Amino acid sequence: MSEFKVLELRVGRAAPLGSAGARSAIDKQVVGRPLAVNTLGFDGDEQADTKHHGGPHKAVHAYAISHMPAWTQELPERAARFRPGAFGENLVLDGATEADVCLADRWQVGTALLEVSQGRQPCWKLNLRFDVPDMARRVQDSGRSGWYFRVIEPGIVEAGDRGKLVARPNPDWSLARVSHLLYHDRMNRTTLAELAAIPGLPESWLRLVEARLASGKTEDWSRRIETPSPSA
Repeated sequence: MSEFKVLELRVGRAAPLGSAGARSAIDKQVVGRPLAVNTLGFDGDEQADTKHHGGPHKAVHAYAISHMPAWTQELPERAARFRPGAFGENLVLDGATEADVCLADRWQVGTALLEVSQGRQPCWKLNLRFDVPDMARRVQDSGRSGWYFRVIEPGIVEAGDRGKLVARPNPDWSLARVSHLLYHDRMNRTTLAELAAIPGLPESWLRLVEARLASGKTEDWSRRIETPSPSA
């Protein structure tokens, strides 16, 4: 697979999410015009929690439209929520999933050059977004997480653009494989060491892998995927 299509381009501003009013910019709205993208993302886009979202390694979030039927089948009572933009993605893509893209892939999209930086590590705000208490864990376990792009060359992107693969330095490292390692085959020391050696691996992922290798234990995910109590 060396091409995908941008079905929709979306941006959003931070706003209250859920009954507790946690701030999030997950509710991205369709943009019907060409839009500039730079190293921190699309013009007009925002992240509420800049410690865990946004920045150069998470400038653009992409999600595969082909995942929606699986979610609808798994959670039929929430079927109406599984639509383009449901996961807070900037790019709604057709023709590529986590199995089709690899770490450090470079893709020409419009006039911008984007590089795959990492898969999404889902957080508890997805539980609120879908009103499903364990939605973040479901996303993590399924591998249907979406992914982030760095912006190597700023440019202009619009719906209808074709993403074209221009470089694949790590063909053995699809995001599906990375997800399986991080969340299922978690203490495969040989493969963890191989992942840590990949040039350009985000510092947060490198720290995670090195901590596992040093401790022999998987990190605690509860603060990331479990919705905080109102008093927290």
